[in-house]
Amino acid sequence: MLAYTVYSEAGGVGKTTLAANLAKAEARAGRDVLVIDLDTQEASLSHLLDVADDRGNDQADSLLRHMIDRPRGPFEDLIKTSEGIDIVPAHNILEYASKHLRRREEEAADFGESFNPNKQLLRVLREAGVQDMYDTLIIDPPATADIKLHNAIHATRHLVIPFEPSGKGYESVQGLDQLVSGLENNLGIEVGVLAVVPNRYKGMNDQDRFLEELQRDGWDIPITLRERSSLLEGCWAEQCTAFTYVDEHRERERDHELETLEKFDQLAEYIRAPTEVEA
Repeated sequence: MLAYTVYSEAGGVGKTTLAANLAKAEARAGRDVLVIDLDTQEASLSHLLDVADDRGNDQADSLLRHMIDRPRGPFEDLIKTSEGIDIVPAHNILEYASKHLRRREEEAADFGESFNPNKQLLRVLREAGVQDMYDTLIIDPPATADIKLHNAIHATRHLVIPFEPSGKGYESVQGLDQLVSGLENNLGIEVGVLAVVPNRYKGMNDQDRFLEELQRDGWDIPITLRERSSLLEGCWAEQCTAFTYVDEHRERERDHELETLEKFDQLAEYIRAPTEVEA
């Protein structure tokens, strides 16, 4: 099963939009796709794909409940479907994930049991047989490097990194290199980067210079995504992927938007081409 986390330390770089459209591209390729939303922001993947109805429902089951061994139903009941993509939506209780997972760790220690708070998402997915049901797993964590990110990385072991090609964006990618090394050391696992994805590219000389520097540093940049404010803002307004927005909400096809859709397909194919990574 191909598994990866779409992550960037920098906010506002299109992390969630990229995750949703990569999931749609995978579904278009005929693959069974599961996306897990670990971001507690209101403007999250769950909102974008219109599956956030139970976000604030205290009586609803949630992924965190399964991670602390207090589920209210089977894992399969957490899954919603939108545009041919299966999604485990975010719930507001995820904001307290660290507190509840650490508390569960302390309880386990009191009884001489082992409980690694960073591996509980991996455990839940394995017990649910996700690796046998799906071809692709994509996780969208928050931008902060907290316990939710640690669980995402334990479950996938691989990252896809969106960034804005600017001085600030370049520094964030360099900082992410240090973060990956730190995660490997702290979590005791190897973390691979499948692709770095420049977003909001405008063809400026400074941007080209940053991309060249990143490639010289060994980063894998298979595509660049140009500034597409109208398209992507339309996606959020209509709560859908770019593929559905162009198909259902544009009266006429626009070449530059079709080019963007093609790049999402190309990126998805590039990521899955070398090898399928076991979660």
